[in-house]
Amino acid sequence: MERLCGPELPFWEANQTLHTERPDLPECFQLSVLSWLPCVYLWAVCPIYLFYLKKNHRGYIMMSIMNRFKTVFGLLLWVVCWTDLFYTFHELRQGHTQPPIYFVTPLVLGMTMLLATFLIQFERLRGVQSSGVLFIFWFLSVLFAVVTFRSKILQASSQNEVTDKLRFTTFYFYFGLAACELILCCFNEKPPLFSNVVTDPNPCPENTAGFLSTLTFWWFTSLAIKGYKKPLENKDLWSLNQRDSSKVMVPKLLQEWEKELAKAKSEENLSSQAVYSKPPPPTTKNMEGESSPEEVEVLLSNQKAASRQPSFLRALIKAFGPYFLIGSAYKLLQDVITFVNPQLLRMLISFTKQKGAPNWWGYSLAFLMFFTAILQTLILHRQFQYCFVTGMNIRTAVIGAIYRKALVITNAAKRSSTVGEVVNLMSVDTQRFMDLTTFLNLLWSAPLQIMVALYFLWQNLGPSVLAGLAVMIMLIPFNAVIAMKTRAYQVEQMQYKDSRIKLMNEILNGIKVLKLYAWENSFKEKVLAIREKELNVMRKTAYLGALSTMAWTSAPFMVALTTFAVFVTVDENNILDAERAFVSLSLFNILRFPLTMLPQVISSLVQASVSLNRIQRFLSHDELDPSSVDRNNTASEFSVTVVNGKFTWAKEDPPVLHNINVMVPQGSLLAVVGHVGCGKSSLISALLGEVEKLEGEVSTRGSVAYVPQQAWIQNATLRDNILFGKPYDEQKYCCVLEACALTPDLEVLPGGDMTEIGEKGINLSGGQRQRVSLARALYSDTDIYLLDDPLSAVDAHVAKHIFDNLIGPEGVLKGKTRILVTHGISFLPQVDNIMVMVEGRVSEMGSYQELLKQNGAFAEFLRNYALEDIVEEEEATEELIEEEELFDEDALSNHTDIVDNEPVINKAKRNFRRQISSISVDGENPKGRSVRRHGCSQRKHSDQQEKKVPHEMQKLIQAETAETGRVKTKVFLEYAKAVGLLLSVFICFLYGCQSAAAIGGNIWLSQWTNDALTNQTQENIHMRVGVYASLGIAQGFLVLICSFTLAMGSIGAARKLHFNLLTNTFQTPQSFFDTTPLGRIINRFSKDIYIIDEALPSTVLMFLATFFASLSNMIVIVSSTPIFAVVIAPLAFVYIFVQRFYVATSRQLKRLESVSRSPIYSHFSETVTGSSVIRAYGRHAAFVVMSDMNVDENQKSYYPGIVSNRWLGVRIEFIGNCIVLFAALFAVMGKENLNPGLVGLSVSYALQVTMSLNWMVRMTSDLESNIVAVERVMEYSETKTEAPWEVEDKKPPPEWPTEGNVEFHNYSVRYREGLDLVLKNLTLSVKGGEKIGIVGRTGAGKSSMTLCLFRLLEAAAGEITIDGLKISELGLHDLRSRLTIIPQEPVLFSGTLKMNLDPFEKYSDEEVWRALQQAHLHKFVSNQPAKLDLECSEGGENLSVGQRQLVCLARALLRKTRILVLDEATAAVDLETDDLIQSTIRTQFEDCTVFTIAHRLNTILDYTRVLVLDKGQIAEFDTPANLLSQRGVFYGMAKDAGLTQ
Repeated sequence: MERLCGPELPFWEANQTLHTERPDLPECFQLSVLSWLPCVYLWAVCPIYLFYLKKNHRGYIMMSIMNRFKTVFGLLLWVVCWTDLFYTFHELRQGHTQPPIYFVTPLVLGMTMLLATFLIQFERLRGVQSSGVLFIFWFLSVLFAVVTFRSKILQASSQNEVTDKLRFTTFYFYFGLAACELILCCFNEKPPLFSNVVTDPNPCPENTAGFLSTLTFWWFTSLAIKGYKKPLENKDLWSLNQRDSSKVMVPKLLQEWEKELAKAKSEENLSSQAVYSKPPPPTTKNMEGESSPEEVEVLLSNQKAASRQPSFLRALIKAFGPYFLIGSAYKLLQDVITFVNPQLLRMLISFTKQKGAPNWWGYSLAFLMFFTAILQTLILHRQFQYCFVTGMNIRTAVIGAIYRKALVITNAAKRSSTVGEVVNLMSVDTQRFMDLTTFLNLLWSAPLQIMVALYFLWQNLGPSVLAGLAVMIMLIPFNAVIAMKTRAYQVEQMQYKDSRIKLMNEILNGIKVLKLYAWENSFKEKVLAIREKELNVMRKTAYLGALSTMAWTSAPFMVALTTFAVFVTVDENNILDAERAFVSLSLFNILRFPLTMLPQVISSLVQASVSLNRIQRFLSHDELDPSSVDRNNTASEFSVTVVNGKFTWAKEDPPVLHNINVMVPQGSLLAVVGHVGCGKSSLISALLGEVEKLEGEVSTRGSVAYVPQQAWIQNATLRDNILFGKPYDEQKYCCVLEACALTPDLEVLPGGDMTEIGEKGINLSGGQRQRVSLARALYSDTDIYLLDDPLSAVDAHVAKHIFDNLIGPEGVLKGKTRILVTHGISFLPQVDNIMVMVEGRVSEMGSYQELLKQNGAFAEFLRNYALEDIVEEEEATEELIEEEELFDEDALSNHTDIVDNEPVINKAKRNFRRQISSISVDGENPKGRSVRRHGCSQRKHSDQQEKKVPHEMQKLIQAETAETGRVKTKVFLEYAKAVGLLLSVFICFLYGCQSAAAIGGNIWLSQWTNDALTNQTQENIHMRVGVYASLGIAQGFLVLICSFTLAMGSIGAARKLHFNLLTNTFQTPQSFFDTTPLGRIINRFSKDIYIIDEALPSTVLMFLATFFASLSNMIVIVSSTPIFAVVIAPLAFVYIFVQRFYVATSRQLKRLESVSRSPIYSHFSETVTGSSVIRAYGRHAAFVVMSDMNVDENQKSYYPGIVSNRWLGVRIEFIGNCIVLFAALFAVMGKENLNPGLVGLSVSYALQVTMSLNWMVRMTSDLESNIVAVERVMEYSETKTEAPWEVEDKKPPPEWPTEGNVEFHNYSVRYREGLDLVLKNLTLSVKGGEKIGIVGRTGAGKSSMTLCLFRLLEAAAGEITIDGLKISELGLHDLRSRLTIIPQEPVLFSGTLKMNLDPFEKYSDEEVWRALQQAHLHKFVSNQPAKLDLECSEGGENLSVGQRQLVCLARALLRKTRILVLDEATAAVDLETDDLIQSTIRTQFEDCTVFTIAHRLNTILDYTRVLVLDKGQIAEFDTPANLLSQRGVFYGMAKDAGLTQ
């Protein structure tokens, strides 16, 4: 340095700098180091930065005034610097030789200023709006110039004059210009031209944010303010950044995955080629040459096993690794900075010991601590941001990849992963990836932190550290064992939970049947039994949790204790002074984080690797072979041909279709008939290319439309379901609706064809669903129509209408090729060809007449069933037409085959109401919701109100949202009550004690360290160690008790809340279930109960822990430096202010995120179920786009959620850093009367405070969002209940009813308050043993009559008596258990067959078998290996519909009461089963009173009397013969059905 500065200017003088009250740096140091550092930085960064700019081009920015100023200032700076340089040359001419530094520094500075000016312009051309590189440069320049600034003034004041006037002036010019540049650098340029920011309606401000704003996440503030003023809505959210969208992310991952697949394939091929390419020896034809192919095969198979799977991990790393590494770089930086503060603490403590040290040392140390802390905060959150965004991108990409795959996998693959599993892949497994990416850096950072910390500790305490380390290492297996155990318990608990939810789902689906049979108690017991097991597992988990909490809390203390105890006892010369103790403590605190996180990271790594394999397996599944069906076959005149087809559903299964040969001529109608399970649907699938083709050829000519057997309906409007992506053409559309008999239905649906259809078409009847499916096919206007039994789900007259107007020879589709699978015999005479299938083969084929002549299987089949079905068509058709002209209203109810128990209009209202309630956000309180409901029903009644109602509704809804903030305290109280009030107070008290013990321990430690000053260390070592140990152990013990009591309390609360919810649900009247979507009730049982079980207790625990930790921190700091109290108030104010903003915004963001998450999964499961339809219509790409939109919509609310956490983190940590600053400053100020122990205590506590403050806000917000679950469960625990199940003083005699006489007196009933009457003033009496048939058009009130007998509907007026007892006075169970019903839709519950017949186990096995025999199920059940313990799957899926119907019959036969109600099944039962049921009822229930609601009139022609209902009143009531001769309504119906001529 001397050569540069010359002998006059020394580089460093200790006396001038460190040891004075007014420190100053020597001129040489200023000129060299301080001036050069910024320059070195800029030149070093420049090449990398230029390379980055070359790669990222964002369009150029117009030259703005600000930009011009920047450039001018830059040039001026260059001029100023070189003025200095030329002045030095000038002096040289004058003969004043200056040292070389005066040449070098201005030269370097000038060059750097030119570089900076060049960068300003280059950035503008590359569209950089705000430059971090230049900001740091100007900041450093100004910062270092400040020193020179002060020093020049000091010199001038000490010498009373300025010696070097020119340089003095140029420096101040330089300083001013640099400061201006720094200020200008804080502002933003306008966005570049042609960028997408300009076109976007609501762009994310992050893209245009400045460097400082990006560092501190200031750009998020606008959203936080908006969210604080009013709850955020979807429209307030910013659009997703382009680079995070599915459009960019999914192809990125898929590209890498394709490469991986290709690589794996090519490796396989290479190995096989290598083996096969050996030519056989030409001359010798010995055995070896012959046998080599087999050997080759063997070799090949071995190699295949060895050849590698395509690795999904590698694809992920290639796609997202680079971006993630930037985050890792930040993490490394942050790790290094973490260790600066303990060193500064050490210097601060030693500074308080030195009496003569200048004060500015302390102040500068305090500010250094503050600045390193701030730097650490900024870097840490940058790193988190990178990690979270990576996680989010991975989720987007993986979901996209899974969705695209699910559209093309084969059926065999589909079988190995059910819809639920694949949805799990999407939700759970991708979630695991997201969670892992946030902590992945800890895999290398944790060991690094541990090693560095140990190094510093070793320096501090020597080998004694090993004792502490040993304790830490011992805790690791302890925690690991607990974690393993917990994991096992969690799996077990999940199983119980799943089975509980499954059972609840079934119960809610069949709640009506449970009520009709009075079986609620039996099922309630079952649920509670599962719940008990679940709670037992929870209790075990809670015990383990308490142990691990104790280990976690007392770990740092145990480590400190062992280390210090070993340190002072090993050697008498070892003295524990404040420096050692508190620096070690702060290092131990740094150690605590990586040590607790490592096991977690490793376990989540294990989980993620499992998920990775699952996703990889799914993505490697076989795909459907698009070439299995030749789709552009133009050669033959047949539009569908199958030659020697042999097909199977999966390669390893036996084939389902054998040598199929079909040729369908262009424009003909082919009917496919056969028994159930003979392969009719499989044939259709084969034509679509959905099944594996083993041999043969399939070709279709032209486009295909497909109507599956189970209609697939999307969750969209009715019109969208029919258009299915085709453009809307009104004329064609109306024609389609007409042909599919949908026009009358539209008049009934609340929104016409714009009615929103629920998922799986929930608010349409089966027949309507099927007709919508048909309409979709018709509208698509293709060449070939594949119709898989579309007519079975609709009523007979509708089927006829559809066949005549649509499918038949005169229908809209004539001239198109149609293949119709059907069970309806009446249409067969009109088709061109009939194909009869038996067991997967074509048994015969030809026209109707030909087949009858052949007298084969087909003719036999016809003879059995044709008698009652073949009608003289012309006559019936004429009738239909006449009728439609005559009755307008009746035609409507004639065509709407809503198989339901409410009148048509009410059905529509109910659906409308369902939609409204499902559109409304789930988190509403009951008030707002019920008001909406009334609003709906009123609108129907009066038109004058129509204008008023909407306003009212809107107002109420707004008021309701404003109330969400206030509801909290009441809910907290409710939860506390459920836990137990005394217990709650006791828990808080325990936490207080535990904190007190912790503080006591540390204060004792600071007293102990002060012994070192008075040299009495040796006398009371044992006392010091002993008290320290006992305080620590007390703390650990208290933590354990705390966690225990909290766990017990919360489990008690969970049990109580669930019990109330369950009991109330069972006692809620049926009308509630009709108006509330099941999903919403199930949600209370699954999600909300889960939160109360698991999330809430741990949140409360963390909240209490962090709250008391923060409190004790404050107490310690205030007690050691009382003046600190002054600062607490403003800091607390800022803290609460930030926290309120954050909680309001983040809670709403979470809500929006969860609301927007479900469409992803529901759309996905919808797609999977309808994949064959989507493929048939070629709508693959459109659905992918929809899925991507759903994911982006979800990420749109997830991204601000991440950023809100970062935003909060930076602000809260800033407050924490201020606390550190003030604690250190006040310690320096009160240095005279503070001992080093207290300084160490207060500052080391301050260093910890940031963490607990940060967590406290998170926990507060989690607590607020989780406590809502309690509120929602309470809401459904307090709904209105039905009449009591048993009324003690009105119990009927045990044998009642003995006669079976039923009388209705002026009976009226309505479905719910505010709706019209469904039955009006019915009066009739039925003698015991009579058989009554009830008939009437849809919506006439047939089903309502039976529901009134069971009091599922309560009377509006009048009464019903059975054997002289008024049923309204009996308890519901007493009444319902004495009547029997065979419901329309057979409902079975999963469990054994015996449980389904007799849940209370009242009957012996013999009786059950007898019932089965009478119900014609005996043969089927006795053939099963499990006999009566045959497991029925959910909804009885493993029995056919007919068998389920027979099981319901068996239930009735078992109960055998005097009154039987039979609600006849409309569809799904083949004629055989129907006959069986009828004959059984005639024989077994001879002496009982039977009410039958008939859809097929032929079943009731031999009944005693027939009751004809019309619009809720009795139209006719007499014997069938009389009614027919009267030629009234009944005669008309009989004529329609072709029973009379």
